Amino acid sequence: MQPVFSRNDDVNKTVPTLFKESLWQQFGASIDMLRNAIVMWPEEKWKQPRKFFDMAYHTLFFLDYYLTNPPDTFAPPLSYTLLKEFPEDRIDDIFPERIFTKREMLDFLDACRRKCKLVIGNITEENVQIRWVEQDSPRNYLMIELLMYNMRLVQHHAAQMNIMLRNDYSFANQSLHFIIVVPEDFE
Repeated sequence: MQPVFSRNDDVNKTVPTLFKESLWQQFGASIDMLRNAIVMWPEEKWKQPRKFFDMAYHTLFFLDYYLTNPPDTFAPPLSYTLLKEFPEDRIDDIFPERIFTKREMLDFLDACRRKCKLVIGNITEENVQIRWVEQDSPRNYLMIELLMYNMRLVQHHAAQMNIMLRNDYSFANQSLHFIIVVPEDFE
């Protein structure tokens, strides 16, 4: 018996292809939710208060970082400083060199989206057990597990940013309902 949400063209696809398409549909929708929140944030409030910008930068930084394997090759397009101490008013110890424009952040997001799709599209039965290992750290994960963690990170912060939009500006992303991203062929 086929699930109700299955499309007719899914019946002849392999499990790896169905998995990659499903993972990309959900991850792509998460990235789109993040994009929508950034686009909707008022331009005049982009620099102050900083919390929204900091959360957007943090989310994009780690989206890109966790898509990079091995992680020691990570080179984000928007520069940062690693702080020695975790300031009380900060999200983390990653401090952007400056407040990047909304356009720069959206370009970074688009690059992350392309990178994510490529990483998911390159999953094969032969490489599905590749590990993501951070040197001098206990972080050692299956890349597939890290992809799912990374998707949750994006969803979590996109939701927080939508709460900020709703609470601070009485509006939020109206497209938070179920989204289907039409997959491109992964076979």
